[in-house]
Amino acid sequence: QVQLVESGGGLVQAGGSLRLSCAASGRSFSAYTMGWFRQAPGKEREFVCGIKWSGGRTRYADSVKGRFTISRDNAKNTVYLQMNSLNAEDTAVYYCAADWSPVQYVPNAANAYDYWGQGTQVTVSS
Repeated sequence: QVQLVESGGGLVQAGGSLRLSCAASGRSFSAYTMGWFRQAPGKEREFVCGIKWSGGRTRYADSVKGRFTISRDNAKNTVYLQMNSLNAEDTAVYYCAADWSPVQYVPNAANAYDYWGQGTQVTVSS
């Protein structure tokens, strides 16, 4: 199995930036599609963004497109989420997820992902 550990969450003022990291265990990290999801209180888990193993294909939710950037460093078994221009709507627990599948696109459904991190809280205040 793959173990995922998120870090980098915290409290940030609106308009600020934050970078999340997700460290993965195992020696087959590059074979996984990596995604970020988030869940706010009272809301369903939603797709934020994802990246294929090659890093050449990414996918973003409309709500974060242009503000968030996902990247990965396969040599370090780590995926990152750079979040800029944060607003209150971004407040949520952010989860890192890994999908081992042969599809050539980035899934946006939570049930497509096989492994999940414990989540890290991001709170945006004014």
